[in-house]
Amino acid sequence: MERRLVAEWGYGPAPAAVNEPAEVPVRYRDIHGYRRAFRMAGSGPPLLLVHGLGDSSETWSHILPRLARHRTVIAPDLLGHGDSEQPRADYAVAAYACGMRDLLGVLDIERVSVVGHSLGAGVAMQFAYQFPERCERLVIVGGGGVGPEVHPLLRLAAGPGAELALPLATSAPVRKALGLAAPLLRLTGGLGLGRHDFDYVLERYLALSTATSRQAFLRTLRAGVDLRGQVITMMDRSYLTAGLPTLIVWGAHDRVIPVEHAGLAHSAMPGSRLEVFEDAGHFPHHDAPERFISVLEDFLDTTTPQEYDAVRWRQLLRRGLPDESLYPEAEAHPSSGS
Repeated sequence: MERRLVAEWGYGPAPAAVNEPAEVPVRYRDIHGYRRAFRMAGSGPPLLLVHGLGDSSETWSHILPRLARHRTVIAPDLLGHGDSEQPRADYAVAAYACGMRDLLGVLDIERVSVVGHSLGAGVAMQFAYQFPERCERLVIVGGGGVGPEVHPLLRLAAGPGAELALPLATSAPVRKALGLAAPLLRLTGGLGLGRHDFDYVLERYLALSTATSRQAFLRTLRAGVDLRGQVITMMDRSYLTAGLPTLIVWGAHDRVIPVEHAGLAHSAMPGSRLEVFEDAGHFPHHDAPERFISVLEDFLDTTTPQEYDAVRWRQLLRRGLPDESLYPEAEAHPSSGS
């Protein structure tokens, strides 16, 4: 779908493959009676990649083969997204975290390092919170669940009446009009998305061509966003990441979720690393795939997986929000360039 839309509407190119010829095919498993789609490749330590709102595992397809050289990489389509089923169901981040646990169980994988982008970062953080015994490392990429700020278009789409407006906004005449207007919109700021994010976000929007995909999109969005912005946060529980190797990656030109959230998350997550990509937007794994792979692999290679300690976990919970002096100084990596 993504590549078809690129060709049809003449938007910018899809993310280029990073010196890898073959795309990892989609597989399917039924879980709780619903078809779940996922891509899986490689062998070695497991790495889970979780995509964002309205996206799919295809967002990782250009870097997945390279990551799979030394790891078992699993990239699911979240329920309601991509080639997974789109039922009338629970699309909250907690439900998605449970879905990740269940998929890993079906695949006989006990523990993973988890990478989440945007909504997927919220799912990844929730997974680390709900199932700390199964999470070895955490990587947040342009993540939701830090502060209320989010692009106005998402706030508007979460408001009342969107059920009636979306079918019209994704109808064939509007799609054609957007195709004709895309070059002008791109030149005039891309609806506030900027040059980095406009094309890909528009592709994902135009993919909402069926009633079930629009319903799943709205249910997912409204589980975490309303007219005032993001309504869920992991900041009140971020102290629980003490001892969990955590990497935060953000694009300096992110217009969907502001880069200021990266600093907030970095300050709140003890010992976390921070990488800001100076020439990237909301999708740093698209804008700078070589650097993204390098940063991610360095993090995976130079950190020790968390070993869950139930006694320590209970102590952290009882202590609550801590004095910062109790934890190691955060490790900053705010290097520039891509």
